[in-house]
Amino acid sequence: MNDSTPATPIVLDVWCDLQCPDCHRALTDVHALRARYGDRLDVRLRHFPLEKHRHAHAAAQAAEEAAAQGRDWAYVDAVLARTADLDRTGEPLLVEVARELGLDAEEMDTALIDGRHMLIVDADQAEGKAIGVTGTPTYVIGGERLDGGKSQDGLRGRIEEIADRLLAGRG
Repeated sequence: MNDSTPATPIVLDVWCDLQCPDCHRALTDVHALRARYGDRLDVRLRHFPLEKHRHAHAAAQAAEEAAAQGRDWAYVDAVLARTADLDRTGEPLLVEVARELGLDAEEMDTALIDGRHMLIVDADQAEGKAIGVTGTPTYVIGGERLDGGKSQDGLRGRIEEIADRLLAGRG
C-alpha cells in the first residue's frame, strides 16, 4: 500500500434495537467514537430487535429504508430519541420521522407494508444470535464482543483501547 491509498477502516458493529432506551443512551458513545476516529472507524448498525419491543422489527426495517434513501444514521438518531413515542404510536411514528427528515414518507410506508427490508433485519438478527448477542446495545470490534445491555460503564474506553491497538498494529 502506498501513502495515497486509504487504509481500510476498523469495523465497529453496533447491535441495536431501535425501541431500546439503552441504545439511545449508547448514541453518545457512538458519536464520540466517530468524532475521535473519523474515517478510520466504520460504525455499522446491525439490527437485533428484541421480542419485548413490539415495534423494534418495523423500526429496523424503516432504518434500512432510510439507509436506502441516504439518511441511515440521522434516522436512527431520530427514532432512538423517541423510543417512548414509538412504544405508544408504533409504525405511524416511523413514517412521521421519515417525513420530518425530508425522506420520501410514502416510500417509507410502502417499505413497511411490503417488507422489502425484512430479510436484512432477519439476517442481522440471526448473525447476532450466532455470535452470542443476547441484548442491546452490543458492540463487536476486532473480534471482541462487548455487552452494553447490562451496563455501558467503561465500554467506550474499552472500544477505544481495542481500536487504538488495532490501528497501531497497522503502522
